[in-house]
Amino acid sequence: MTANETTDDSLELGNQLCFSVYSTAHAFTRLYTSLLKSLDVTYTQYLVLLVLWEEDGPTVKTLGDRLALDSGTLTPLLRRLEEAGYVNRVRAERDQRCMHVYLTEHGRAVRPEVHDVRRSVFEATGLTFAELKDLQGRLETLRSALDSTAQRG
Repeated sequence: MTANETTDDSLELGNQLCFSVYSTAHAFTRLYTSLLKSLDVTYTQYLVLLVLWEEDGPTVKTLGDRLALDSGTLTPLLRRLEEAGYVNRVRAERDQRCMHVYLTEHGRAVRPEVHDVRRSVFEATGLTFAELKDLQGRLETLRSALDSTAQRG
């Protein structure tokens, strides 16, 4: 930010990009919460299912890396998904410290219902597909730049 971009209102909450991203993330979570209620799945559990539909059987560590979640957050979340019948956790035979996560039949069967959720979220954004992809690309670029700066700092 240059000196002439600094104004008296530069520190107002409404002028903070970080707050716009933060509050938008919460709005997404609220929308997903209402749409996923019938599946009895939280937004974060939904993200786990997305990863498992891409690749069934990753380790808990791999899941955590993909979702940027630590094991303290992921373990209880996976336990609840297992109790609900969506996944099975299986210890690796070669390394008992390693736990793999697999979809159950029920976990695979709900995928079509999630397409409806995704469609509802897309419609709620009011964006075209091209606008949505552009925004997603810009956010990924922003996240990458912030991560790089944080790692150097």
